Amino acid sequence: MSDNASQQPENSRPTDSSTVRELEDIPSVEVISRAAVMLMSAAAERLGLADAEPENSPRRDLDEARRLITALAGLVTSSVEYLGMHAAPLRDGLQSLQKAFREASAVPDAPGQGPGEKYTGPVH
Repeated sequence: MSDNASQQPENSRPTDSSTVRELEDIPSVEVISRAAVMLMSAAAERLGLADAEPENSPRRDLDEARRLITALAGLVTSSVEYLGMHAAPLRDGLQSLQKAFREASAVPDAPGQGPGEKYTGPVH
């Protein structure tokens, strides 16, 4: 055991106060970008895009993918003014997911009705 009682064991979780201190040092654009990348990754998984045969992926769940893509669209659209150089790649990734969703759907949504399209406009 360490003589310094203020040190945490290596395998312990940080306290709420130490987590807050870490987050306050991260620029908002990075927090937003990290959240967007997490949503993108989760949506891609739910579309089965991580597998060689997406249509047969055991992780494929279009309902879950729709929710994630819609959340991503809301985040990216509402944050675009703050994203600077990060905006274009995030919008491109979002549009790719929207197109992949449309292709994966047995009955594609009407233009403007797909996931996130109420925020981004129709994706063709």
